[in-house]
Amino acid sequence: MAHILRDKDKLLARIRRIQGQAAGLERLLDAGSDCQEVLQQIAAIKGAVNGLMYTVLEGHLVEHVVHEPDARQREQDFEVVLQVIRSYLK
Repeated sequence: MAHILRDKDKLLARIRRIQGQAAGLERLLDAGSDCQEVLQQIAAIKGAVNGLMYTVLEGHLVEHVVHEPDARQREQDFEVVLQVIRSYLK
């Protein structure tokens, strides 16, 4: 969890950008924009969410799997990662 606290400002900045992109998508839809603009905005949001996921997942793996001295805890943390990845890829 320390990686979340350490990177809190960066993560919040990413989340705020995603919120701005989602608000932009809403504006595009309200304005009746053409589908190409809407699709482009959706792709940008997906990319931003994937980047956020990668950053948090990387921090989790390094802190809770790679540097975890307790093998039992390391296995449990690894299982959590696998469950999250399964859920994310559905």
